Amino acid sequence: MVYRKSNLERVEVKPAETGHKKSSVLNKAEDLLRGTDLLSEYYSRGLDDVYVSFDLNNLVSDAVERFHGDTEQALKHLAQELHQVDQIIDKYDGDKESLIQILLDINNLYHWLPKSALIWVSVRLKVPLTQIYHIGSFYKAFSLVPQGKHLIQVCLGTACHVRGGERIIDRVRTVLGVSEGETTPDLRFTLEPVNCLGCCSLGPVMVVDGQFYGKMELDKVSEVLNKYE
Repeated sequence: MVYRKSNLERVEVKPAETGHKKSSVLNKAEDLLRGTDLLSEYYSRGLDDVYVSFDLNNLVSDAVERFHGDTEQALKHLAQELHQVDQIIDKYDGDKESLIQILLDINNLYHWLPKSALIWVSVRLKVPLTQIYHIGSFYKAFSLVPQGKHLIQVCLGTACHVRGGERIIDRVRTVLGVSEGETTPDLRFTLEPVNCLGCCSLGPVMVVDGQFYGKMELDKVSEVLNKYE
């Protein structure tokens, strides 16, 4: 509410008519002040140290790459991820002797070992990142590439092969749009061929997350996969 100088008549001022430009200027000023505060804190905490900034840049660049350049979403996800990894590490009291178990828990949580998670484990446990990567690549229980929420295994052993196992995996490839060993873009499924599942009499066999589907038929592939969100 303002007064006109001519007759002191009170006039109602609509925010939509006069407030937008001023509001945007104030927001910019507030953002600049906030940015200055954050930069001040950044340097006061010694985050410009070459070793700290190296790990920080690696964390951020990995997250941004995974989110295809969406920095805002990448940083939000990164912060959430590091807090989750922190909880896993704290469960083992930050003991480097529990490194393999910590990595197993991380792999179970994300279905793979994200680079940012490994960097964080290295920082928290003071274990060289190269050592962590060596463990991650040595044991088959770990994956260094994204895996789907659901693992599909199709048997290509002799018994299943002669009963149409190859046609089953062809249909899975067509439905999902991936090849063997690949994961769908939405991280829903990973396709993995196996040589034998030990149930030859049920061939051809497809397994999803440990659930066996024996005597599979082509027209049942989509029906089975649609059960898994």
